[in-house]
Amino acid sequence: MIRPAARVALVTALALTALTACGRSDDTGSSGSTDASTLSAGEATGDLTVWAMGAEGEALPDFVDEFVAANPDVNIDVVPIPWDAARDKFQTAIAAGTTPDLAMMGSTWMAEFGDAFAPVPDGIDTSDFFEGPLATTELDGTAVGVPWYVDTRVLYYRTDLAEQAGWTEPPATQADLKQMAADIQEKAGTDYGIRLQSAGNDSFQGSLWAAWSNGASLTNDDATEWTLDTPEMVESYEYYTSFFSDGVADAQADRTPGAQEAEFVAGTTPMLIDGPFMMGALEQLGGEEFGDLYATARIPAGESSTSFAGGSNLVVFKDSDNADAAWKLVDWLTQAETQVSWYDATGDLPSQQAAWDDPTLAEDAKLTVFGEQLEDTVAPPVTTTWVQVNAAADSVLERMTVSGEDPAKALAELQQQATSIGMG
Repeated sequence: MIRPAARVALVTALALTALTACGRSDDTGSSGSTDASTLSAGEATGDLTVWAMGAEGEALPDFVDEFVAANPDVNIDVVPIPWDAARDKFQTAIAAGTTPDLAMMGSTWMAEFGDAFAPVPDGIDTSDFFEGPLATTELDGTAVGVPWYVDTRVLYYRTDLAEQAGWTEPPATQADLKQMAADIQEKAGTDYGIRLQSAGNDSFQGSLWAAWSNGASLTNDDATEWTLDTPEMVESYEYYTSFFSDGVADAQADRTPGAQEAEFVAGTTPMLIDGPFMMGALEQLGGEEFGDLYATARIPAGESSTSFAGGSNLVVFKDSDNADAAWKLVDWLTQAETQVSWYDATGDLPSQQAAWDDPTLAEDAKLTVFGEQLEDTVAPPVTTTWVQVNAAADSVLERMTVSGEDPAKALAELQQQATSIGMG
């Protein structure tokens, strides 16, 4: 199995190595039904082509052998795609009408490619998925995908250094977080109290826990307008930037891959906010025994304790020649029991809430925090212009954290930019 630490090594290898397509057949023809309004009875049959990125693309060919054993007349060709080539490959395939039957799809790409996806048929029960990830599958009120695995952000903190500073429990509130970071920096002698994102790709998205937990929203209720300079948004970034202006966080922190993990293990920066794959990276760098020196905790609360909802969905393309079998594979991959096995194989967190009751996850204290956090998450709006707005926001965040620009002024300018870009 690929546990989180091994998964990190695999992801690193994939980033350095160009992947080629693999599978049992290049024939995408099928004898299966093309009517996907409901799932048909009986086994899946015919040929399926599946595209999956990164480590998932490497693990999936062997993993679906169980599905094939139960459906011996289906032939599945899994094509691994490097993440850095995937977006262009999807664009090209959609334009040329050469899409696969089904694919793994990043949640922030749903709006961009959504016109090519088939609606989710009757027979696929989505009632037990976490709400935040499930929201990323809906376009104009229609579900065009199913959450496969989920991602969110929680607080990681060094328990040994926190105890030196007099903290035996995680911070409950945003005010507690600031005080705990300052206390550890002063009393445990760390270089900084916490690692927070200040610049770089998706840095704004990585800071949104502060805004969402303060009652802010990126759009109005019906998602027709951007709302990036509201009082709640300004207040949250006055709080966020205070970590940098007060010297508790480093605006010039090394952003090279592995730097934050190294600082955390070394104890020079004792807190950070990140996703579940960080556990594998820390185990790889610090060794298994390092797990006794840190804990995870939910995002400290303002009005709420709200974090980012991410991950990947499974989609079936409208041009699929075998949509019925494709949806049957989607249904199997998103069953709770299957998702526990997928976690064992990859470290990907289940999107089905029922899967979190399995002892594999329920008995791991660090993991259960992620399950609890997933009950209160928000995803960026499913709109074709989010990528542009997010890029503009990354620049604005850097001006606030690195250059010290006033959040009210910076966010007012961001609002103007976002309004000009529109909602798509």
